[in-house]
Amino acid sequence: MNLLDKIVKLLYYCSMNSKKELIVSSIDKLFRIANHIGQIEKKPIMVNDEIVISTKEAHTIQFIGKQEHCNISDVAKHFGVTKSAASQIVAKLVKKLFINKGQSAYSNKEYQLTLTKLGWQAFRAHDAFHGRDLDKFLKLLEAYPLKQIATLSVLLEGIEDFMQETLKKR
Repeated sequence: MNLLDKIVKLLYYCSMNSKKELIVSSIDKLFRIANHIGQIEKKPIMVNDEIVISTKEAHTIQFIGKQEHCNISDVAKHFGVTKSAASQIVAKLVKKLFINKGQSAYSNKEYQLTLTKLGWQAFRAHDAFHGRDLDKFLKLLEAYPLKQIATLSVLLEGIEDFMQETLKKR
């Protein structure tokens, strides 16, 4: 988006009749973004000529691969899901031979998760698949001043907290 487009968009937002109208418009955008993310998450990732994984599986593999020590509780916390949901995706990835689940050196009650050779292959495939997109996204956001990025981060934290509270109520 060029500077003129940004100015026109800013003027449009400023012309809205109320703060509430701008907030409702922003919520609509968040819903559209969430839908787009959902569509992206459904796209398969080719690990090799024979093996395909979902983006959700790839993100789990990516998280585990980046951790020095990782267990199911860590996966649950990172993705904002229950331990049961994390356990299900981990079990699926163990069964597909992407992850090893071994006894933790720190606790008899926990399992340490590590990637297999195939898991590392999927890790690299995911990097290649999303790496270009991430670079584009970073360039897009780097065009904004630090103060605006910090504001966005605080807003997103507030939205996440609201969503977590909403989920707890249901």
